[in-house]
Amino acid sequence: MKYSLIAIAFAAMLAGCSSSATRDRLQIQDPTVLQDGFSTTQSQAAGAATPQWIETYGGIKNNALMDAVQRRLQALGEQKKNYFGDKAQCWLNAASAERYSRDNWGFIEEALVQANRLTTALESGQGLSVDNPELRTASVIRPDLWKRILEVKTSPLFPQCQEAQRLTACSEVEMIHAGHEAWTRNFDQSQRLVDGVEKGLPGMGAALAACTPPTATTPVPVMLKKMTLQADATFKFDRSDSGGMQPAGKAKLDQLVRDLKQADDVTGIRIEGYTDRLGSDSYNRQLSAKRAETVKRYLQNGGVTVPIGSRGRGKENPVVECSERNREALIDCLAPNRRVELEFARGDAQKPVLSKSTQMQNQQEQ
Repeated sequence: MKYSLIAIAFAAMLAGCSSSATRDRLQIQDPTVLQDGFSTTQSQAAGAATPQWIETYGGIKNNALMDAVQRRLQALGEQKKNYFGDKAQCWLNAASAERYSRDNWGFIEEALVQANRLTTALESGQGLSVDNPELRTASVIRPDLWKRILEVKTSPLFPQCQEAQRLTACSEVEMIHAGHEAWTRNFDQSQRLVDGVEKGLPGMGAALAACTPPTATTPVPVMLKKMTLQADATFKFDRSDSGGMQPAGKAKLDQLVRDLKQADDVTGIRIEGYTDRLGSDSYNRQLSAKRAETVKRYLQNGGVTVPIGSRGRGKENPVVECSERNREALIDCLAPNRRVELEFARGDAQKPVLSKSTQMQNQQEQ
């Protein structure tokens, strides 16, 4: 990877080939980007890589991290359909576009770290922030557009407008991406990205206008669907007891308890725990069974009175298959397989919580 700004000096010498009018339209806020030729500053203020930056980003293997984060984000399912999930995907898209154009300035690594940070926060339910990062390889451009995006983002309707969230998240990433192109003196490409954002602004406003504030009406009956709790976000490492539960896991179960008390058609709950393929079969089955039983007891202690069955299924029914050789990367890749699934029986469906054979097996395992 190239960390010196020498090539930017050469790019700046050729900046005359790129219309100065285009450069001026970008309203670039960083004065070092406007320097010409060999007078271009080789400093930290101008974006020179620091030892700290190299330590954070220099060892990243782009292809491996991009594929791993994409799998984890995909495994979140409905949980990723919001501002944060959309933004993580847009960061991945931006990194992919720059990888295709063979960008070697560090933006790919910075974009992947942003995607990974948001995905991790979604998995744990902690650390989610709507703030945009200040990247070494991106200059601030078009403050007027940023102001218009912020107006949408701070609207009281924004939290309930998924489409507005998606358009806003991707517009923010594209503006930072355009800032990167400006930082490398590729003003024409920067302008093309900005044009796309500006063209999409009316759509953001329309999506926001389509959302109306919630009105006080009769509560809609809660329709519970199959729920998956990611084990890494629900339990601390190698723990299966209630004392080892993560705050994010407890918060989800507390919400489930409230939903169950509103739902009047749930007649039973089936809870099944799963692990990844690492470790022995007996250990994995015991760990998954204990985690399922802990979730069951948590619901019962919260006041859930319908019949609940629990079972540990170990490494059965994997969600993802992974072939990474590095153990840490393999553990990260297998994260979706470590989970607890809850299924709800309703009304007169006559769906047993657990079959008699399963109940006997549970008793033997316990």
